[in-house]
Amino acid sequence: MANAASMREEAETIAVKALGFVAADPELLPRFLAITGIEAHSIRRAAGEPGFLAGVLQFILAHEPTLMRFAEETGTPPAAVGKALRALPLGDDDHERST
Repeated sequence: MANAASMREEAETIAVKALGFVAADPELLPRFLAITGIEAHSIRRAAGEPGFLAGVLQFILAHEPTLMRFAEETGTPPAAVGKALRALPLGDDDHERST
């Protein structure tokens, strides 16, 4: 059984992949920035804030087609994204899902 530190490290790795996925997508990035209220030049600073990485995963999880594309492109099982969210500070699975 993995300890909390290794679970969190794995969760952070998934969240950083998710951030890269969002940042590289010309449609997702503007939507992410609009939803979070973060300006593009502030992402690096915001990434150090508690809850930011959880917010990235919540963004991915909130839209199933985005989740499935992320999972496919990164080889990350979709269930691992939700598990990672719960392992991060301020992460929970109580988020609104879009259709």
